[in-house]
Amino acid sequence: MSDHAPARSPQHLDDAITGGIGESPLRPDGVLKVRGEYAYASDLWAEDMLWGATLRSPHPHARIRSVAVGEALRMAGVHAVLTAEDVPGDNRYGLKYADQPVLAADVVRYQGEAVALVAADHPETARRALDRIAVDYEVLDPITDPERAAHDTALTALHPDGNVVRHQRLVHGDPEATAEVVVSGVYTVGMQDQAFLGPESGLAIPAEDGGVDLYLATQDLHSDLAQTARALGLPPEKVRLTMSGVGGAFGGREDLSIQVHVCMLALRAGKPVKMVYSREESFHGHVHRHPARMYYEHGATRDGELVYVKARQYFDGGAYASKTPVVVGNGITLGVGPYAVPNVAMESWGVYTNNPPCGAMRGLGAVQPTFAYESQMDKLAAALGMDPVELRIRNALAEGDAVPTGQVLDYPAPVAELLERVRALPMPPERAERPDIRDLPGGAANTTHGEGVVRGVGYGVTIKNICYAEGADDFSTARVRLQVVGGEPAAMVHTAAAEVGQGLVTVQQQIARTELGVERVTIHPNDTSVGPAGSSSASRQTYMTGGAVQVACAAVREAVLRRVDGHDPASLELRGGAVVTATGAVVAELTELLGDDVVEETREFHHRETFPLDELGTSERAQVQHAFSAHRAVVDVDTELGLVKVVQLACAQDVGKAMNPEAVLGQIQGGSAQGLGLAVMEEIQVRDGVIRNPSFTDYLIPTILDMPPMEIDVIERGDPNAPYGVRGVGEPPTISTTPAVVAAIRAATGKELTHTPVAPEHLI
Repeated sequence: MSDHAPARSPQHLDDAITGGIGESPLRPDGVLKVRGEYAYASDLWAEDMLWGATLRSPHPHARIRSVAVGEALRMAGVHAVLTAEDVPGDNRYGLKYADQPVLAADVVRYQGEAVALVAADHPETARRALDRIAVDYEVLDPITDPERAAHDTALTALHPDGNVVRHQRLVHGDPEATAEVVVSGVYTVGMQDQAFLGPESGLAIPAEDGGVDLYLATQDLHSDLAQTARALGLPPEKVRLTMSGVGGAFGGREDLSIQVHVCMLALRAGKPVKMVYSREESFHGHVHRHPARMYYEHGATRDGELVYVKARQYFDGGAYASKTPVVVGNGITLGVGPYAVPNVAMESWGVYTNNPPCGAMRGLGAVQPTFAYESQMDKLAAALGMDPVELRIRNALAEGDAVPTGQVLDYPAPVAELLERVRALPMPPERAERPDIRDLPGGAANTTHGEGVVRGVGYGVTIKNICYAEGADDFSTARVRLQVVGGEPAAMVHTAAAEVGQGLVTVQQQIARTELGVERVTIHPNDTSVGPAGSSSASRQTYMTGGAVQVACAAVREAVLRRVDGHDPASLELRGGAVVTATGAVVAELTELLGDDVVEETREFHHRETFPLDELGTSERAQVQHAFSAHRAVVDVDTELGLVKVVQLACAQDVGKAMNPEAVLGQIQGGSAQGLGLAVMEEIQVRDGVIRNPSFTDYLIPTILDMPPMEIDVIERGDPNAPYGVRGVGEPPTISTTPAVVAAIRAATGKELTHTPVAPEHLI
């Protein structure tokens, strides 16, 4: 290990807070964050530290003729300049397919692709050195249309196997079914950014054993470890990763960004190197939500019973695969929504283009089709003369139904109940006859005094898979230690699971307190010295890492209870820092039973097996679990100026078990804010492969003034297959918000609105 240590390293998250499962204890990192004392990855520092910077391609598609680094190397203060020739291991990485170069060697496939690296003794010196690197490009025509990329074999192949990352069919029932009432539409979803506030950052410290210690913000330590070690040409045990404070993620930290680059620089320079992206570089340095074009046709009987859904989906994966295969899988398996549909014929393509790479973002692969099928349900309701909520309820999935893949839902699926509950939530007050201008579209800009303002109400409901799917080996590891500290029993939980703001640190403490009957629980800093926990994505960590902590605690409890003489361990419990009988009689105090001993157990938790889709999209269990949420949106629209104000959002969601009720509300509110953003403002503008708005000046995200009051109804219909009955919480509210808001705008304006986000020019 290195003699260097980061001056701002991850905190042990302790333990004075109390509260078990079903309670709402404070976050152990909450006070630090509120006071501004919490160390994020961008706060890292080490003695004699250098600064790293990345040279990126200005072109979305070009051939590299040469890269000259001599002038940059001769600059005072520059310690290293690296190109593709300097990658010590495999110059290819990727989450699903290793198709992305660490540094571009022969060709660049998107604007912003990394070409060279610099380490210098000052960040400004590093940036100026980038300007001294001369790259000779032969500019090529970019491929930017995903539908054309899927079908036109005359186009340049951006990768050896062509431009299709994944193509999947789904056929269920009669693909040629007909119906009495038919509606169709073409729907598009823009490119959304995760817009996390903490930019990509990390600190790499070269170690005496020839390895490297990397402190960083990420969503999956072990995935990063595997890819980084391979690119560095080092054995995994010589690349050690430790989680630093993460300033948001939402999927944008699943792919590598600074990881290999900063380690390469540190190993070459022989000194600690820190990298922190600017906001503009962050827009180029991480993946985004896949833009999509979707063709949908719904057929129904005259009394509103769905007969068939036919669809084609095109997902633009950009230059590299990232999570595109998963997006296609989710898009097609979830593509008809939370409805019982007897006949389905769908095809889905994920393709390479020279647009920015796209990958994971909250609601992966479900956001886009939900906008399409919910728009279709509203269009169908209008064609039938039915109430749109009643149409949804009439066709809602329920426990025991099969989804189009053939998987039977063997857990609660309260879709109809959620719709009824969200409809019953209180509506906002009617607009005042002489309203405060701040309550109108345009707000304090004073663009209107109420003339031309129309109110609309809309609904959206969704289905989202939880955890990894299609046969992936999804598991998490937890190490739990119980000992006496300071005269009282205390537990420590150690996992590699990334805390990215979702509150996993709190849930792990709650589980340990409940399972071990102790109040003092510390969360060990997350690192790769413990087994994998998988990514903080797919709404899976409470299910998976919560399950791992539960079984590790059970193993510790069993080991402790075996120490009690004269009692059957099965008849004893740990409660209140003591061993007690079922009636509550104290048998032994833990402090006495443990003494100076440490009881430690490490366990893995695996969910039940899932299976891949066959060529027709069939699988007895493609996904381990589904979650459901429903939204109602109320909007005011200035129909003359095209301005929208979301007046209220209401949400009903099944969470299985509310492990931390207040945190559940926070997740629903936060997810709803991101869905609102996609509905009315968030879109990366890409023209000919070039990002036109890579800043928070021009890429707009909702602020506190944009987020309306919320009415939330949380129900708990536990999944018998899941730890504590939990059901993923974080993603569904993001997904169902967007179609609800757009539906409300349609109701106010009468416009068809087939693209999200809705812009003023769409309304006037």
